[in-house]
Amino acid sequence: MRKRYIKRQKFQKKIVPLCHILLNMESLRPVFSIAIVDSNILSALGLQQILKDMAPMVDIRIFVTFSEMEVANNQFVHYFVASRIYFEHSAFFRTRLQQTIVLVNGDMQIQGVATLNVCQSEKMVVKSIITLQRQGHSDSSHRMSTDNGIVQLSPRELEVTILLTKGLINKEIADRMNISITTVITHRKNIMEKLHARSLADIIIYAVMNGYVNLGEL
Repeated sequence: MRKRYIKRQKFQKKIVPLCHILLNMESLRPVFSIAIVDSNILSALGLQQILKDMAPMVDIRIFVTFSEMEVANNQFVHYFVASRIYFEHSAFFRTRLQQTIVLVNGDMQIQGVATLNVCQSEKMVVKSIITLQRQGHSDSSHRMSTDNGIVQLSPRELEVTILLTKGLINKEIADRMNISITTVITHRKNIMEKLHARSLADIIIYAVMNGYVNLGEL
């Protein structure tokens, strides 16, 4: 009987903090908004997911046309806008250069405005966005936050994280660390759970933002 009581007590101790977390989450609201203005809905959805992973508390909205964005009448802190729409409505975006990032295909450069090449891998898109952030593209009070709280990775998990950001596969990591592939998979699973990561891009963001790897090493 006493054993059951002890088990129930332990279970309740685990449940109470979770209840507090769930209640507190209801009060969380996006602190600012970002607009993606692009008629290519698939490209826009892909970028939206990347930005959500980088800044979970930001309201990221997609607009297929410039008119839709105007109707929304929001004060967006960033505009990720397709190059065609940018040129068609340059008068609007030219007054918001510090907030505007033009989505381009390839290495196209536009004088006086930041550009983001969307015709590259997810990993490279993340790297480009982080570069823009570190260059101080936006006002410091509006920079995207990737802080998900204090995450404690073990030394081995951190080593696996760094090797993953460098593009090594499970077998290569196992050989480098002199461990089994099964152990590598376990470490990866623990890393994903601790970081609440859904993809390798999330792990890269964590490693870069916490100074474990430099952009030049990616």
